[in-house]
This record gives sequence, structure tokens and C-alpha cells, in this order.
Amino acid sequence: MNVTFDIDTLRAVIAATDLGSFSRAGVQLGRTQSAISMQLKKLEQQAGTQLFVRKGRKLVPTEAGEALIAYARQIVALNDEAALKVGAEISTAVVRLGVPQDFFNDIIPVTLSEFSQLHPDIDVEIRAGLNHTLHKEIQAGRLDVALSFTEEHITNEGELLGKLPMRWLAHKELDFANSSRSESVPLVLFDHPCLFRKAALTSFEKAERPWRAAVTTPNLVFVWGALRSKLGVGVRTDYGLPDDIHCLSPKLNNLPKLPSIAVRLLRSNNSTSAVDDLHSIIRSHAVSLLR
Repeated sequence: MNVTFDIDTLRAVIAATDLGSFSRAGVQLGRTQSAISMQLKKLEQQAGTQLFVRKGRKLVPTEAGEALIAYARQIVALNDEAALKVGAEISTAVVRLGVPQDFFNDIIPVTLSEFSQLHPDIDVEIRAGLNHTLHKEIQAGRLDVALSFTEEHITNEGELLGKLPMRWLAHKELDFANSSRSESVPLVLFDHPCLFRKAALTSFEKAERPWRAAVTTPNLVFVWGALRSKLGVGVRTDYGLPDDIHCLSPKLNNLPKLPSIAVRLLRSNNSTSAVDDLHSIIRSHAVSLLR
């Protein structure tokens, strides 16, 4: 027997997954919690397997649920694109873009401007967040396109757009030139997991230098604030460096050498012309900025 999944039910699955509950999905879709629950129950009957389990208060997809959700995103996106092409009235279609905080100010404005000219009826949902979450969101299909930092030896994730050297950073008035190798270096670090944090700690371990975590934060703005307050040294690239922050010479400041970091462009399996255009636009602007 052929199984035909209902588009509205697939929308409910996506909403319940992204929001983590039936009740939130109901609010977003304008339906009652019981209506959403019935839709998902019917979908499980059609699929012949359990699609969701509860872990505490959170709704979590099973392995089969994850597989169906990935297809559901593609089916709904193609359905909405087809509806737009023939002039049908639908709720606003959405494409989802993720970027590290470093590139937000430079890439997002030009990307949105160019994309809106091509697709004025499609909204762009933007997530500027932690690097490791962008990878997970792409893999789960919750993001369509994302710029991401990766270790430079990684070759199997997305498209390589460029490499940037990691730098030791500090406020211009903070002097490390006379520091000795025996002194504990105060570090301004991102929360774990973070590739810049990993590189900093690994380099100190290899150099057998003592260090201490002066500040730990998940926000790049707070990193700049901590460096401006002269609380320690940080690790980032010199891309988008504030005027009052400068790069420290490892040799002159008794700091260990750092590796480079790669910038790669990732995309999910969701394939529509809008996603294709978003991918092309952000690739063009990112390559230009990274030269």
C-alpha cells in the first residue's frame, strides 16, 4: 500500500521537533495541543514506527523520526516553493542561515539585501551562534546554509572558502613583552566546545606554559569587552578586529604558536531554488571578504 504523508502533518512534525513540545508547536501553527498530538499519532501509524519519545519535558525524535524529519523539511520546502511559483497564497516561506558571530556584521546585510531582491516573498531566518551548534543544525536540517569554522585538516565538511591564521589578541595598552615563561598567562576563552579555546589550551600544553582562565564566555562581544578591560589575552583571527585590540607577536611575548583555522560553507540536503540562491550569494560575499 502506498503511503501519502499530509503536508500539514509534516509541518506539525517540523514544528514539534524545532520547538521541543506539542503545545509550542500548536501555538505556532494555530492549533490545539491535542490536534497536533493526533496528527503525529496518525503519522506514526502511517510510518509504522515510533517517531518521538519524551525525555523529561522535551520531545525528542527517534532515529526513524530524525530520518522522516529530514525528508519532511525538503517536502514542505518544495511544496511552498511550487505554491509560490503558481501564485498560490501560502504562509511566508522561510530559508535558514547560520553564521559565526565574527562574520555577522559584514556578511548578513549584503546577503539579505541581495536575496530579498531575488525572493521578496521568502523570509530569511538567521542564527548567529556557537560554531558547534551550526554544524548540528545543518546535519539535522534545521539550517539550510551555514558558514562555519573548522580545523584546517578537516576536508569532508562542506566547501573550503579560505583559511585564516589564529592570533593572540590583547588590548593595545596591555604589555606582555616582558612576561617570563614561568608566569601564568590569563586567558579570555570561549565556552567549551570551541576551536579557538582548544587551540589555545593545546598550544600551552605543548609549550608547557602555565595558564589560567581569567574569563570564560559564549559571546564574542563579551570577549572584546574582557580584552578591553585588560583581563587577559584571547585567541581569534584578526578578521573584524576592533580598533583598540591588536595582535601579539608570539616570539616577542613568550606565547606559543597557533595554527590556522578554516572557513567552510555548509548546506543541508534541503534543495530548493531559494536555498540554492542563498548558498550562492553567501559564498560570493564570503570568498570576497576572506581574500
